[in-house]
Amino acid sequence: MSRQKVHLFGDMNKMMAQMLNPKDIAGLIDHSLLRPDATYIDIERLCEEAQQFGFYSVCVHPSFIKKAKDILKGSSVRVTTVIGFPLGMTLTETKVFEAMNASLIGADELDIVVNIGALKSGDWMTVRKDISDVIAATKGIIHKTIIETCYLNNNEKSKVVEIALNGGSEFIKTSTGFGSHGARLRDIRLIKNIVRDAAGIKAAGGIRTSGQVLNMLKAGATRIGTSAGVRIMKGLKESLGKAKSLRKT
Repeated sequence: MSRQKVHLFGDMNKMMAQMLNPKDIAGLIDHSLLRPDATYIDIERLCEEAQQFGFYSVCVHPSFIKKAKDILKGSSVRVTTVIGFPLGMTLTETKVFEAMNASLIGADELDIVVNIGALKSGDWMTVRKDISDVIAATKGIIHKTIIETCYLNNNEKSKVVEIALNGGSEFIKTSTGFGSHGARLRDIRLIKNIVRDAAGIKAAGGIRTSGQVLNMLKAGATRIGTSAGVRIMKGLKESLGKAKSLRKT
């Protein structure tokens, strides 16, 4: 198990023992802004929020990597970007170039969409090459393979997860957030049964409440992708405050 994975799963066990306090949960959130109409001002706000709440990373489109890196300079917040997003249907060579360029300009982690059309066609050779070529070209950073669970049956989910693991992916990510639905608990459990402790699991898409976050983590997720990070943290702190008040009465 790599140093990154030891750190990840060690932290996860500690958090479960501590009943998932807000600081620990914030440290698992990729604070995301992937709207097509996002502006520079929106990116500045995103980065400021990430620093304020202690989120693990900001997740932005490749064209915003440099701006996010500049804003976050000197902080511990990482920059995640997306590759082949959101459909995964660009040529593998295009994904490789996009990934290499993103890593060169400062991306710390890459969320890479699989070729869904090839997957649904049963062309596993293309799916395998698409994933492994991008990862091989960008060694030294973290890769999350987005399998877009909403379009897949369980056999397809299982097979693509195994291919991503064999290709060197450090995380399996459920969704882009642009499909028919996002992360579901049954998919987190299915993925966890396959990866065990060999990779992390990023739950993403439709996660907007602290309750959803806690359920995803309990099911096996080790990272959360959401555009509602601030709302989640405020809701969590409010819930904990109420719980403490009840214990005093």
